[in-house]
Order: sequence, then C-alpha cells, then structure tokens
Amino acid sequence: MDGALPGWALPLLYALALWWAATGVILYLDGLPRRTFRVSMTVASGLAIAALIGLHHSAQLDSALGSYCGFTSALVVWGWMEMSFLMGWVTGPRKHACAAGCDGLAHFRHATEAIIHHELAIAGGALLIHLLTLDAANATALHSYLLLWGMRLSAKLNLHFGVRNFSEEFLPPHLLYLKSFFRRRRMNALWPLSIVAGGALTGELVGHAAAAVPGSADAVALTLLATMAGLAVVEHLFMVLPLPFNAIWNWGLKSRGREEVKPL
Repeated sequence: MDGALPGWALPLLYALALWWAATGVILYLDGLPRRTFRVSMTVASGLAIAALIGLHHSAQLDSALGSYCGFTSALVVWGWMEMSFLMGWVTGPRKHACAAGCDGLAHFRHATEAIIHHELAIAGGALLIHLLTLDAANATALHSYLLLWGMRLSAKLNLHFGVRNFSEEFLPPHLLYLKSFFRRRRMNALWPLSIVAGGALTGELVGHAAAAVPGSADAVALTLLATMAGLAVVEHLFMVLPLPFNAIWNWGLKSRGREEVKPL
C-alpha cells in the first residue's frame, strides 16, 4: 500500500521509543529525593510482578502481539533491576571508593564487590524468566532479557577497563564512589571486540528478520532484538566518541540536584 510503513518499521520504532522513555523515567525517579525511593520501588515492584505474569502468558502466544508482550515485559523486569541498583537497594557489599593507586586484579575484585549483589539478582531474574517460559512457543522475553544483560555486562567491563566517556552524570550522589572503579582512556582492548561482537549479532538478527514472513511473530521479535543489539553498538561507540550522546535524556536528569546526598 502506498504510504504504508514497511513491516520492520513499527517494531523498530517501538523498541527505540520504549528504550528512550524507560531510561529517562528511571533517571528522573532516581534523581528525586531519597525519601521517594520506597514509593518508586514499590510501584516498580508491582509492575515487575505484572510483567512476569504477562511474559508467562505471552510465552504461549506465537503471534506478533506475543512478541511485543514478551519484549515489553522483559524490559519492565529489567527496569526494576536498574532501579534497584541506581537507588542503592541492590548493589554489593563494598560501598566506598577504591584507594588511589589500586590497580590490577585487586582493583577488579573491589569493583566486583561493589556490584556483585546486583549481578546475582540479574542472574536470578534470567533463571526466573527461563522457568516461566520453559518449552514455550514464544521466547522473546528471555532473549530480550539476556540481550540486555549482555549489553550491560559489556558496558560495565568497558567502563572498568577504560573509555573516554563515563556518563557519570547518570550516577546519583549515593553511588558516586563507583567512579573510582572507572578508568578514563581513549579505549581499551575489550572495546573493539565488543563492537565486532555487537555488530555481528545485529547483522545476524537483521538477516533473520528480513528472511522471516513480514508481520509474523518471528519478524517482530527479531526486529525488536536487532534494534536493541544495534543500540548496544551505538552506546559502545559513544563511550569513545567525543559527542554529547546523553543529551537525549536531559529531560530525565532535570530532577537531579534537588537534594544533597552524601555517598554511603
């Protein structure tokens, strides 16, 4: 039909919009006074529970709607994970900065101690989603969650080993000690591998999406996943490029600075 969007456009735009909006909302809520965190996490927990129920039911839907449902539910659960970390609820046993001059394996161990509880929570979430979608016709939720986990793990490792841009403005005052585990440098040895792996995965997903029947469950799911994989590559690129990529979330950072909070 003349003027109609191609089949891949809607899932691509949906993934972009959801990623942008969800990130901004989490940043905004995290910038509010800490007395609001309990309410924010309570609401987020209710949404996460609803999302787990939704992804369990959508796993039986071998349709485009099922793919959208699974993808959205996975992002809601992932949003809970991000909020629990940024609000300081689930981080790690180490809650202070690394000493100046700390390097090597000791520095890596200290960095791991600062976030290990969060990483275990993410792993637990992956296991729960796997169990809720076991032997299901629609695995979009699990694949989306695992992709987000891989994206975030690669980003964390690159920040630790060294990149040009930290996006430190995203860190709330109570997590500023995490900056001591970052290293500022033009790039590191892992970064090119992350770009190549992310680019290859994106290309593979795009190829499968193009080969799928337009509008089918597979076509929608693969396009959603390809979009997120492509965004991961873009995020990694902006770790080393001197460009104000984070400006697209300036609206989410407007809540910052309302309350002076000392690091834990």
